[in-house]
Amino acid sequence: MSETHSSNRRHFLRNATLGGALALSLPEIVTAAMAPTATQKVSLQKGDVILFQGDSITDAGRDKEKMDANNDVALGRGYAFMAGSQLLYQAPELTLTIYNKGISGNKVYQLADRWDTDALNLKPTVLSILIGVNDFWHMINGNYDGDLDKYRNDYIALLERTKKALPNVRLIIGEPFAVPNVKAVTDQWYPEFPKYQEAARDIAKQFNATLIPYQDVFDQAQKQAPASYWTPDGVHPSVAGAQLMAHAWLKAVKA
Repeated sequence: MSETHSSNRRHFLRNATLGGALALSLPEIVTAAMAPTATQKVSLQKGDVILFQGDSITDAGRDKEKMDANNDVALGRGYAFMAGSQLLYQAPELTLTIYNKGISGNKVYQLADRWDTDALNLKPTVLSILIGVNDFWHMINGNYDGDLDKYRNDYIALLERTKKALPNVRLIIGEPFAVPNVKAVTDQWYPEFPKYQEAARDIAKQFNATLIPYQDVFDQAQKQAPASYWTPDGVHPSVAGAQLMAHAWLKAVKA
């Protein structure tokens, strides 16, 4: 065997091994995390309007001057863009309309303040919401006087309002998450923050929403790489973390 051929073969085998490891690890991480919840997937239909809503994790630097659906800069650079672009690629026959209206820093009451314009008027048929980390984080850093009851009650009121205006909307609720011992997420977050997560899970059940257990997803991911690989500050995902979230989101739908 020539030296060139041997080198090419080693290069091929190395790439194949790495590709196989990556292809297996991410789905296994997400499958293991989502198995305990086993909520019913949202079946996507032709002509669906999908709306991503939330705070900075969803916002991900989107251009708020761009109002068009299916627009790369309007979708940001986070999990909403990654999940949305994958759907548009793999299911062109569905002619999906995808929006991202997340805004950095938002808490539930701030979603409510802009809900007509940024949600109801868009008439989504699939509504994905990830909200809650700021309702807690901004409270413990002294920038917000809310509490767990306000989070729960505001969230329920928002979804009741949504279902009244859009009775057939299919809901996806993302569990708010935090990765301990990475910069912002200190011992001060515990044991209170998990109560907000429990509230989100209970609300998902109450409204028959598909739940994405993002905390479990990030917990499982740390079996493959350190926490700081998935999030630089314990709250906002890295590029890899955003892809992890997108994969979890895609596992919650059926195209």
